[in-house]
Amino acid sequence: MSRRTALPPLNALRAFEAAGRHLTFRAAADELGVTQGAVAQHVRGLEAQLGLRMFIRESRGLALTEEGRAYHAAVSQAFAQLSEATARLRPAPGHVTISVTPTFASKWLIPRLPGFGAAHPEIDLRVMATERVTSFHSDGIDLAVRQGEPPFGASIRADPLFRQEILAVCAPDPAFGLTPPFGPEALPRLTLLHDTHDLWPRYLREAFPGARAARARGIRFSQTTLGLDAALAGQGVALASRFLVNRDLTAGRLVQAMEHVLRGRRDFYLLASRSRMSPATAAARDWLLAQADP
Repeated sequence: MSRRTALPPLNALRAFEAAGRHLTFRAAADELGVTQGAVAQHVRGLEAQLGLRMFIRESRGLALTEEGRAYHAAVSQAFAQLSEATARLRPAPGHVTISVTPTFASKWLIPRLPGFGAAHPEIDLRVMATERVTSFHSDGIDLAVRQGEPPFGASIRADPLFRQEILAVCAPDPAFGLTPPFGPEALPRLTLLHDTHDLWPRYLREAFPGARAARARGIRFSQTTLGLDAALAGQGVALASRFLVNRDLTAGRLVQAMEHVLRGRRDFYLLASRSRMSPATAAARDWLLAQADP
């Protein structure tokens, strides 16, 4: 008989290894997803094949015999080696690092991450939220979402994501007691929520041309996402790109506060390096573009 055919059945070895760790057939059965009787039968068959007792049955459970302890150590080591060898055969998850602004991350990307995980469980997505311009090489970035005007350089692939369409939004029942949409006469009673883009002066000039509107109160924030949070809390009127507030508008958490839509040339693009596009990066890029497709 060859050495290979003399080996005990794998199921018997698995039952013995689990029972030896837990020292109860019940716990071993729970781990393996079988019945307690099946584990006991596998162990009895192993003992019969080897001609040795592996366990001493005691009132409180099991105890390994001297031979059982030595054999259990060898079997446990063999299973550990098999697990390690199998893990080495499986490809490591792809890593994709995407750089986005904090507002894009919180208002658009994060609500969609469960969908990405379901579509691509093999990809480890790393989100870097920053306002600063990043480098694909020095910062280890695979993808970036930025607002700008092409061209972005011969080494950068730029795919359009969203047009720049700025809306004025507020809560359905803002704290200042007016009902949107607002006209220029409402400005003295409004609180305008500003961010670093400082688009309110241009927006008001276009929205109410020729009107001598009184100055509205204002609160300034360092990030658009903070202004939107304040708008959601009913504290004023914020300006934001349409795609960032679509979910809140659809859900009724925000409403369009003024009818005018501010358009510009600085659209949003998905950027990638032409020289380092891994399969995981390409899959993440395609998914993002599909999400942005109206």
